[in-house]
Formats: sequence, structure tokens, C-alpha cells
Amino acid sequence: MVLGASVSASAQNSSADEYTRYELLAPDTASFKIIYDVTAITPGAKFYFNPIRRGSVASDESVIDPMTGRPLEFKEVSGEEARKSGLPRADVDGRYIRVTLARPVPEAGEARIRIIKTYKDPKSYFRDGDAIVFDRPLGIRRNAVVLPAGYELISCNVPSQVISEPDGRIAVSFMNANPGQAALVLRAKPLAGRAQPSAAPNTAARPPTQPEPPRTEPAMERVRIAERAIQDREIVYFLLDPRTSAFSLYHDYTEQREGVDRYLNIVRRGSTVSNPSARLLDTGEPLETETLKGDAIAKAGIDIGEPVQADSEVVVVRFAAVRAGQSLRIRIEETYTDPARYALINGELMWRRSFGRSRNDMVLPDGWYLTASSMPATLSQMPDGRIRLSFVNARPDSLDVFVKARPR
Repeated sequence: MVLGASVSASAQNSSADEYTRYELLAPDTASFKIIYDVTAITPGAKFYFNPIRRGSVASDESVIDPMTGRPLEFKEVSGEEARKSGLPRADVDGRYIRVTLARPVPEAGEARIRIIKTYKDPKSYFRDGDAIVFDRPLGIRRNAVVLPAGYELISCNVPSQVISEPDGRIAVSFMNANPGQAALVLRAKPLAGRAQPSAAPNTAARPPTQPEPPRTEPAMERVRIAERAIQDREIVYFLLDPRTSAFSLYHDYTEQREGVDRYLNIVRRGSTVSNPSARLLDTGEPLETETLKGDAIAKAGIDIGEPVQADSEVVVVRFAAVRAGQSLRIRIEETYTDPARYALINGELMWRRSFGRSRNDMVLPDGWYLTASSMPATLSQMPDGRIRLSFVNARPDSLDVFVKARPR
């Protein structure tokens, strides 16, 4: 997540949006495959340095540019070499994967990287009797661990989603909102020849005398669990003078569906939008935007997922159609006015919002201090003195946030 801060080009390793997937290989190998997604955000940076953890032996390394799907040049280097080539605080006794970026990080953008490697680390992944153990402190905030085929999960000390992979393997996934590392320890055992559950739906007919009752939720066999930690949509709200009921925001998301050439931002009822803009973060280039209202939406043939009414409003962001194996990282910026959800009442700022995304930040106006937040958040003070709240929701449902503040 970038707030536009200028960073020296010599500080090559500022990053954001990390996500790691560990795929445990056969237990006797003490090895696991790592897929690490990270975004370099230092303006002008030409390299990214990924440290190799001590005690681990790396092999089968490759690096991909997610925008184009093409491989990136990389080299395993010593700490001394890392220092000479742009990482002045590199550990001289450490080793690094030095990635040459597809393009220098643009001033108004970022550079996404996917690093794939296999680690052999018997201290992190080992047998304990008939069980296997993955015991590894994880500093990355978003993680998934996939068990070997034919194993069941018997314990996990970090609250996690449990997900069945398409091939039947069991995975755990979690988001760590705490300031320290997640000291993950999970244990699994072989299924001892038990058959894997079938994904085939139950087609048995109900007795004709017992009609299907009306449903208010999907049938259980149709419920699908989406991994929360891998979701990379994020949004930052900047509250303006509360007397205006206005706030600006930016919203980042990745588009990877082949053939998609636009993004539709449906404006919530009761809100009005102004000053929309967008850019491709991978290159920094601006994108075309258009705001449509009422009949103009229908005339443009745009489906907003609900009947178009006179007060319906949508911001359309257009870009080159995504090609197979590629993706685009897009930032959309707007200003909203919403007196029903942001107002000055009896001298106190009040703001409420329902967050559907997993990561949402909001920044108080200059000169205001926080007096209430209905949902847990981490707080920080920005360089200009404003207070920033960060809400991380590892659950698949929404957060209904209510915030109050007063002038200093």
C-alpha cells in the first residue's frame, strides 16, 4: 500500500502487499515450495532483494513479472554483493535473491514480483512420530500453508481458514494483524488409506411428499470458501473537513481475468462522486475514466448488477484488455460526499462505513484526535501529524465501522 511518500532510490527494498504460500512436499525431504508475491514501492528502484532465511537451502528458484507473465532476471548474491548493488543495510553474512525489475518502479506506481523457490529446512518441517510438523515463525502478514496429499490437519495454533484445494490437499490460510511474527505450528497425520471425500454433489431425490422448503441461504453443498488472505484489494480513506461530509479515497485492485477491459465502481446510494481518476500502477500511466448516471448507464449497455434508477451512478475505468497469463494492478482515486455516513454532529466528527475488503485504512483530518472506534484497529501517526487507523478483517464477512473524533 503506497501513500506517495518519496523514498531515496538507494533504499531499494521498500515493499508492500506481501503474500506467501507454502506447499509442503514429501515429509522425508524436509522441503517446501514457496510462492512469494511482493510489491516493490521505492520510486526509481531497479532491483528487489529477497533474503534467504538462515538454516534454509534454496533451490528451483524462478521469478515472474505478474503484469506480463514473463520471467525476470535474478541472481543469488552474498550480503556484500547486495550492499554494492543497492541494499546498503544488507546483512553481510546473509544471502539474497537479487531480482532485476522489468521496469524501474515508477514515481506514481509500483512493481509486482512473484518469487518461486524450494526451501530445505529440517528445523521448520519434520516428522514427529507418525505426524508431520511445520513450525516456522512467519513475519509476512498474509500466508497459506498447503499439506502434502493424503494428510489431515490435526492442530494449528494460529486462527486460520481451512480450505480444500481442487486436488484434495488441505490448506490453512490466515492474516496476522499483530505487530510481531506469527509463531505458526501446525501438525498433520496421514489419512491411513481413508478415501478422499468426493466433490460430486448429492443428487439423491427428496421424497415427493416432502417438498423443498424455501431457502434464505445457499444449500450447504453449494457453499464455496474463498481464501481471505490472498485477496489483495485494499482501500484508504482520507477524511476531509467534516462540515463538507466529503472524503477522498484510493482503491487498489488486481485484474487478471482474460479479456476484461474495464472496471465498474458502483457509487453507493446516498453518495455522490467527484474528481475520479485512475492509473496503471505497474507503469504509472493514467487510465481513462468516465462517470455515468441514470439513463446514460443503460444507453452504454453497462450492467451494474441491479435495476438502473435515476440516481444510479457508476465510474467506468477503461484499460487494455487483459491477456492470458497476465494481470494489471490498478489504482482508482475519487472524492465522495456522503452526509448520511460522514458528518459533524455537536462538534464531533462521526463517520461510519461497511468494509467488505480484508484491508481498509482511514485517515482523520488534520488537527483531529480519535475518541472512538467501534472495531479494533492499529493506529499510527503520519509524518504530517494525522492519525491513521488500519482495519484488518480476516473473516469473510464485512466490518461495520463507526469512528468519532474531536478537534485538538
